[in-house]
Amino acid sequence: MITTQLIGDAARYVDSRIAKVVLNGTYTITNFAKKSTTGGTVAINYLVPVSGVSLITLIELKDANNVVLSTNPVNVPIAADTMLMQTIEVKEVTS
Repeated sequence: MITTQLIGDAARYVDSRIAKVVLNGTYTITNFAKKSTTGGTVAINYLVPVSGVSLITLIELKDANNVVLSTNPVNVPIAADTMLMQTIEVKEVTS
């Protein structure tokens, strides 16, 4: 069993690696309204302006070197400036 301390450490490491959100492979967000870690959960809040994106089909989290850390295919229409919250949960998986 992994300790809650190690899970928290892993979540903080993941948080430290996330430098940007890239939408649809082209629209980059580097200013987060909030990015925090609580226990094993990393939460990222960011604003998507309607002038930049009208439909989100792919959300990628990348590090400062542009390495993809997470990828999520989605279908999110944007009709007005929209605040999104994305969470990453670090947890032990047992079989």
